[in-house]
Amino acid sequence: MRKFSSYGPVDIRQHYYAPRQALIERAYTQMVGADPDLGGHYITVWGPRQTGKTWIMQQVLWRLQADDRFDVLKINLEHLKLVEDAGRAVRSLAAEIIERLGLTDVTADSLDELDGVFRRGVLRKPLILILDEFDALPEAAIAGLASVFRNVYIRRQDQAHLPSAARDYLLHGVALIGVRAVLGVENPRGSPFNVQRSLRIPNLTADEVAGMFRWYEQESGQTVEPTVVAQLFYETQGQPGLVSWFGELLTETYNETTDRPITPEQFAAVYARALSVLPNNTILNIISKAKQEPYQEVVLELFQAREQELFTYDDTRLNFLYLNGVIDREEEAPDRQVVKFACPFVQKRLFNYFARTLFRQVGRLYPPFADLSDTITDESLNVKNLLRRYETYLQENRTWLLKEVPRRSDLRVYEAVYHFNLYAYLDQLLLRRHGQVLPEFPTGNGKVDLLLRYAGRPYAIEVKSYVDEYTYREALRQAARYAQQLGLAEITLALFVEAVNDASRVKYEAVYTDAATGVTVIPTFIATG
Repeated sequence: MRKFSSYGPVDIRQHYYAPRQALIERAYTQMVGADPDLGGHYITVWGPRQTGKTWIMQQVLWRLQADDRFDVLKINLEHLKLVEDAGRAVRSLAAEIIERLGLTDVTADSLDELDGVFRRGVLRKPLILILDEFDALPEAAIAGLASVFRNVYIRRQDQAHLPSAARDYLLHGVALIGVRAVLGVENPRGSPFNVQRSLRIPNLTADEVAGMFRWYEQESGQTVEPTVVAQLFYETQGQPGLVSWFGELLTETYNETTDRPITPEQFAAVYARALSVLPNNTILNIISKAKQEPYQEVVLELFQAREQELFTYDDTRLNFLYLNGVIDREEEAPDRQVVKFACPFVQKRLFNYFARTLFRQVGRLYPPFADLSDTITDESLNVKNLLRRYETYLQENRTWLLKEVPRRSDLRVYEAVYHFNLYAYLDQLLLRRHGQVLPEFPTGNGKVDLLLRYAGRPYAIEVKSYVDEYTYREALRQAARYAQQLGLAEITLALFVEAVNDASRVKYEAVYTDAATGVTVIPTFIATG
């Protein structure tokens, strides 16, 4: 039977997959053209990493290879990613085209000779060229090759009155597969490849993910409970590499009872391992991109969750993070798209990474002979007093604790850093007493909630930054709604603020009972300054 696979393009003979016929048909039609006599298109095939770009174009390749009207080449350029000399990269590409087509009496030792490879008389019939990992090439090679393709395309359009096979150049269609540079965003002179059409490869839909698991059920005879598939889709948002990875973990690696259904409890156990101990190349790559400057600044600001940032492809930092699977965009209105994390799983992994990297050592949490009876007993927690103790801890240790943390251009600590530190503090404190703290991200836009489990009881902290009275009132209502979703009658709202006076504490730390839900919200300030 088939298996789930997240290790490169899936093999449709061995692995579960989503057919994605509409995407394949669209790519094929653009390659050959609606009317092949009029020529195909030159396109960029793009999307975040591991969304299936290579696999889609493989399906197109095999379909094209069955068409005798065309020669078809698919060339992978990843082996040139360490080549810094643009001329060498171009010569390598030209040599592979010449060799694989069996061309004679033609060379292309430089960029200005490359177009000669595509002339009628050199090529025997129209050529469709698919270049995978195109943005692995040096920037100068990307710009130069795009210019060559544009020139060939324009020359072909000048002869549009002739059939495609009768024109001076026989480069019928081109597909450049990549994640970023093919869009021209890295080229300070703008993209020279402005004749192309664009084919975006999105994540899988909920129906496509469900279809893969129904296929597994049919072949294996083992049921996967619908809530498992729904939760998997929610946590991954259909990112193909992550969907298949979790599919492998659930159906193979940790599937010890194949005669019984795969349950939400099994998913929770697998998910916990995936968050902390299981390596995954997709996630490791995402973390490596998120921690780079100047991109780390965007990620930390997003975790801060003050105001939503508008998404635009023109912002090269957002573009880089989007196409490397760190962030996504969410449409609030036709003219307003905001930045969010790519999926809850990515957000949790990044949160854990920054919290553990920045605060490997949290120091002494409280004096060794401190009386904690007002905060924690064998049976219960007082979350408000716990946050009070954290505030004291932060003030007493801030000099060394914040010495090496990332700072904004005005040298202030990113507020998200305090959120990471609070989590690290609570994690260490509860771990000593066999408790647990779990960060949750219900919206994907940076907002963090901390779920505490202690002595068999759940507690919840919604973490916010205090901005003004209006957003404070809204935060109270949001916290109440979230507690209702969790089935809790009470929730603590932790409000980080640089400074707060005694009068403001008295006014704004008053216990709030939400009229709509009946939930009690306990607001508590944490002064960071």
